[in-house]
Order: sequence, then C-alpha cells, then structure tokens
Amino acid sequence: MTRGKAVVLEEFGRPLALREYEVPPAPAGGMIVAPSHGGICGTDLHLRQGHLPIPTPLVLGHEGLGTVHELGPGAPAHDATGAPLRVGDTVMWASSIACGSCVPCRLHREPTLCEDRRTYGVNRSTGSGPELSGAWAEYIVLQPGTTVVRIGEGVDPLDAMALACAGPTVVHALHERRPVRLGETVVVQGSGPVGLAAAAFARLSGAAKVILVGGPANRLALAAAAGIGDVHLDVTGRGGPEAVRERVLAETGGLGADLVIECAGVPAAVAQGLTLARRGGSYLVIGQYTDAGDTLLNPHQIVYRQLDVVGSWAFTGAHLVEYVRLLPALTARFDLGSLVSSYPLHEHGAALAAVADGSVMKAVFVNTP
Repeated sequence: MTRGKAVVLEEFGRPLALREYEVPPAPAGGMIVAPSHGGICGTDLHLRQGHLPIPTPLVLGHEGLGTVHELGPGAPAHDATGAPLRVGDTVMWASSIACGSCVPCRLHREPTLCEDRRTYGVNRSTGSGPELSGAWAEYIVLQPGTTVVRIGEGVDPLDAMALACAGPTVVHALHERRPVRLGETVVVQGSGPVGLAAAAFARLSGAAKVILVGGPANRLALAAAAGIGDVHLDVTGRGGPEAVRERVLAETGGLGADLVIECAGVPAAVAQGLTLARRGGSYLVIGQYTDAGDTLLNPHQIVYRQLDVVGSWAFTGAHLVEYVRLLPALTARFDLGSLVSSYPLHEHGAALAAVADGSVMKAVFVNTP
C-alpha cells in the first residue's frame, strides 16, 4: 500500500514527530488528496501547548491545498461551486464539517458554533478514524460532507496559502458579523496573517483608510511592501500602546476609528482596542480563538463610547468558497506571495519556531513530488 509521512502532535508542550502511515482507500462519498501545501496558523502553536482541549495524538494542519489523488465511491463529481471535479485537480478544502443536527446548526443557523464540529488537524485523533486527517502530511483523507473548492489555473498556490485560514475567517467576520461600510476608517490590531487579511479585505470592502497596529517592525514593513494597510504603527516601539493611541487619534481627526478589528490574539489588546474606536463605533473581536487567559479592561469605555462589541468565531465552507472566489481580486492588489516562507515537512521544528518568534509572516509546508 501507499504510505505517507505526516507531522504528529503526540504530547502537549513537546516537540512534534514525523511519522509514516498507510494511505487507506478513499472513503465512500469522500476523497484522498495529496497536499502540496500545508499552512501553519498561529492556532497551531496554541494547540501544541494544550490551549484547547483536543485529543492526541493527531496529525496537525487545518490549512491545506493539494491535488485530488483518489475519489471514493459516490464522491461528488463537482466542487462546492458546481465546477467539475476530477482526479488531478488542485483544490482547497474547508477545515470543518458541521453536524447539522445540534441546536446551533438546527435552530440558530450558526454552523460555526456547531457543538459536534469535526475539524481536520484539530480534533480528529489518529485513534478515532483515518490517521491522515491533517494537512501537514503527504496525504489527507477528506470525509463526506467536506467543502472542496477547485483552484483556478491562474492562481499561485503560495498566494492562496498566504491567507488560507485567515482569509475565510475574516470573510465570516466581515460578511456575517460586522461589515466594513464604505468610507469608514478601520483600525486593525495585529500584524499576523489574520490582521493582514482583515486589512486587505477592509480595503476591498471600501474603507477610506486602514490603520494597521502591530509589531515587530519587520512584520509591519512586510505588510507595507505587500501593499496592505495605509498607516503602520508599531505597538512594540517607543511609547508603546499610549503612543499608538495618540497616532490613531491624529489619523482620525481626534475621533477614533469607525471600526476596530482585533486580530492580535493577545488578551491585553482588547482593553486598548476599546479606546481606539470613536464614540458610536464598533469593536470586532476575531483574534481570541484560543483561551490565552483573562485580561483587565475598563467597561466604562464600552458605555462611554456606546460601542457595538461583536465576536466572530472560525468559518464555514461557504466562507472558504468566497475567499477562493476573491483570490484574483486580492492578488491583483496585494503581493500575497511575498508573505510566505516555505519549509519541507521534515523541518517542522524550524518552521514552528520561526512562526513563534515572528521572524516569518506565514510559514507553509511544501511537498515536492
């Protein structure tokens, strides 16, 4: 049988392992994909440390792009958009499958809040199903119900992977939770992939000015070189958060931003973010996906500013479809490929270390034939 290597989380807080597994036949209604690219998300760093209650061991990787290797009996002949789907096609896939029957799915029309959501690379352990259920691998088993989208021939895989998880996450936040309105001034907290996705989509949505608050300086410089953000403020620089707040006020005529989008994933950023919005503005929280702990904030700022404070969790297959559909517009305006640093699977330790210390913007595993 064919065998494939995969990067496995075996124990929280310990180095990852490169293991090899047999590739099973494609499941009925599903398929086997050979990932050519597997992205490292900031969430993966938290998963390795046990910040979410997930089963181990498991193959990590909830961001992927690859080639259809085998279609199972009864597998759909078309992708999520209705385009024909065949062996050899390049595809991306949604990381999660909602159950469709729990209360959030059935009554609240909120599949991102599904109580029994199964997510590739997050809660599909090697002992509860196919071992190859994550994208940091040479093969992945996609189950029936997975949203699969074919990638057009003109799309560079590295461009697509630059915002592979961040892009659909922001599509959900800006489409379903709090949209950017024409002419608004937007502040984005966080200069990682989620923050850059928020800044890029804010511009495409018609924002008049996008202020990117983050750090360190090399990340802000990379964002500026890629054309993402109009103003770049280093929260780690001299003066810290207070100096950033003064600059935001100066850039917004002393009022604050119409919309502040939190993408930093640092709890302390929330208190600052509340003070960057204008009175009557909005605060959209995206970055606190894993539990990084409590923080102190002044609730008076919410009332005094009469803020709409909105949270947004994850994304669905429909949001991935929209991200792929918008890739031509994104790549025409922003140099997404320049954000990516490539690594082979066996250099997983170096890749995760580079993401953790901020020396790279987006690390992606690349499997060469």
